[in-house]
Amino acid sequence: MTDNNSSSAATTGLRSDVQAIIDRPTAEVLVIGGGINGVGTFRDLALQGVDVVLIERADFVSGASAASSHMIHGGVRYLENGEFRLVRESVQERNRLLRLAPHYVKPLPTTIPIFSTFSGILSAPLRLLTHKPGGKTKERGALLIKMGLTGYDSFSRDGGTVPRHEFKGHKKSMQKFPKLRDTVKYTARYYDAAVENPERLALDIVGDGIVAGKAKARQSNYVEAIGSSPEGVVLRDNVSGTEFTVKADVVVNTSGPWTDLTNAALGKSTSYMGGTKGSHIVLDNQELFDACAGGEMFFENNDGRIVLIYPLNGRVLVGTTDIDADPAEPAVCTEEEVDYFFELVSHVFPTIAIDRSQIVFRYSGIRPLPKHDDTAPGFVSRDYRIEQNVFAGDKKTPMLSLVGGKWTTWRALSEHLTNETLALLKKTRSVGTENLQIGGGVDFPTTDSGVKAWVAKNSGGLTPARATQLLKRYGTKASQVISFIGEHSDDTALTSLPEYSTAELDYLISTEYVVHLTDLVLRRTIVAFTGGLTQPVFDELSTIVGKQLGWSADELAAERRLAVDDLAFNHGLELEAAVPDAVAEKVAGGVSASASASQL
Repeated sequence: MTDNNSSSAATTGLRSDVQAIIDRPTAEVLVIGGGINGVGTFRDLALQGVDVVLIERADFVSGASAASSHMIHGGVRYLENGEFRLVRESVQERNRLLRLAPHYVKPLPTTIPIFSTFSGILSAPLRLLTHKPGGKTKERGALLIKMGLTGYDSFSRDGGTVPRHEFKGHKKSMQKFPKLRDTVKYTARYYDAAVENPERLALDIVGDGIVAGKAKARQSNYVEAIGSSPEGVVLRDNVSGTEFTVKADVVVNTSGPWTDLTNAALGKSTSYMGGTKGSHIVLDNQELFDACAGGEMFFENNDGRIVLIYPLNGRVLVGTTDIDADPAEPAVCTEEEVDYFFELVSHVFPTIAIDRSQIVFRYSGIRPLPKHDDTAPGFVSRDYRIEQNVFAGDKKTPMLSLVGGKWTTWRALSEHLTNETLALLKKTRSVGTENLQIGGGVDFPTTDSGVKAWVAKNSGGLTPARATQLLKRYGTKASQVISFIGEHSDDTALTSLPEYSTAELDYLISTEYVVHLTDLVLRRTIVAFTGGLTQPVFDELSTIVGKQLGWSADELAAERRLAVDDLAFNHGLELEAAVPDAVAEKVAGGVSASASASQL
C-alpha cells in the first residue's frame, strides 16, 4: 500500500490518493462503495488491467461489511428456502477462502443444539415452495437438520477442506458440553469457517488491487458520490470538502444497503433494496467462552432468526437479529436486542450468568438485502443480482447496481460483476482469481514447523515471539511491518497496550489510509472489539495518530470528540474526549507517544 500522507499533494493540502484522482479525472470504471464487494470488484478489475477508480464515502468496510458475524459460511438454512445455487457457491467459496486467505480465514467447528426429533418437518416443504414461513415457526428438529447437513456436505464433495458433519446423542452431547440445557436430545457438529479479522482481510484486498493495477488502479476512502452532470459523477472529498468530477465509461454501484440512495444522488430513482438490521454484542465471560468448547453454537430460534454464540479473539460474540430497517437511519444495537441476546444464551446455557457489565462492545449494521415486501426478514433471499441501467448524468453511460451479496461470496460476486463490466468495455478476462492467494495469505505457513521457519527467516532482529505475533496479525505481510520497524530505532512498546509498538502503528497509519482515530481502533486493529480500548489506550493512540497525521491542537480535540461520540453511539463505549495536557504537549511538541518499555 502507498503512503496516504506523502508530500505529493502538499501544495494542495489534499490527501495524495484524492489528488491522484483529481489529476486524472477519467477512468474506464468508477466503483462507488468500498465494502467487501466493492473492494473485491476493484481488485478483480485491476487484475484485468482496467483503469479503475474506487471511492468510499467513509472508511473502507466501515458500513454493512463491518457488521458481519465474522463467518464465512455456506448457509445451511438457505437449503430450506430452496436457494441451492447460493449454498453451492457459498460452500465452494468457503473452501476456497480457507486456501486463499489462511491468515484470516480458519476452520470453525459449529454445533447445533437440538431439542426435538421431528420439529419443523411439516412446515419445511411449505417454506421450500413459498419462501415464506410455513405455519408457526419452530426450532428445527433432528430429522430436518440431518437432511440439511447431508445436503450441505454434498456441496463440499469437490475440493472439500473441512470434515463432514456428525451427530451425538444426549449423553455424549452433555459430556462435550456440560453447561448445555439438559433437555438437549442431540447435537449436530459440522464445519464452516471463521474470518477472525474481516476488516484486515478487506484491506489486504485493497492493497492487492493497488499492486496489481499500478497507476491504473486508484482509490480513496472518505470520498462520496454526491451528484451527476454530463461531464460525469460529482464527487466530494469529505475531509477537505473539495468537489470534483470523474468521467467513467462504466459506473458500478456497490453501495450495499445504500444502493438506492446512491442512485438517487446520481439522479436515478431505483427501489432495489430492502435491508434488515443485524446486531451483535461481545461479552467478556470466561465461563461462556469455555462452555462452547472451542467452537460456535449455531441454531435457528423459534422466531426464524439465526442465533450464534461464538468464541472469538478471547471474547464471546452473540448475535444476531433480523429486523426491517431504513438505510437512511443509523443502525444501533438497542437495549431490547441486548435483552433478546441474553434470553438466547439462557436458552442454551441456562446456568451461566450474564449481565450488561460483561458487554465490552456492541455493533449493528444493515444487510444489503433485496426489496422483500411482505416476506419475513429471516426468509429474505441472501443471493445477489446485478441490475443494469444508464447513468443519469449523460443518459448513456452504462451503470451496474449490485443488489444483495454477503461476505462469504465476495470473490465469486466480484468475478461476476467484473465479467459484466468487461463485457460492457468489450474486453475479456486475462487473470482468474479462483486460485489467487490474498495479501498476507501468500505463502502463509500453516504448520508449527512452517511458522518457526518463517520467523527464523523474517524476524529482522525482533524476538521470535514478536515476529510470530506479527505473522499472526498480518500474515506474511508482516515482513513489510518488520522491515518498517527495523528502520525506526526509536520503536518502543506502547505503555498502555504493550502488544503494539510505536513503529507498528506508524506503519498502519502511514500506509493504510487512516484518516480518523476510529479507523485505527475499529478497523486497523481489534482493540475496541475485544474491550481493550481503555481511557489510557485511547489517549495514547490519539497521541500517535495526531503526531503521524500532523494534527493541530484544535484538530486533535475535534478528532477525539468525533471518536468518543462514534464509539458511544454505535458501540456502547464510554470515554472522555477532553484532551489531557500531557497528550496535547506530546502532539504539539513531537515527543514520542510512548514511554520506553521492555523489548518486544
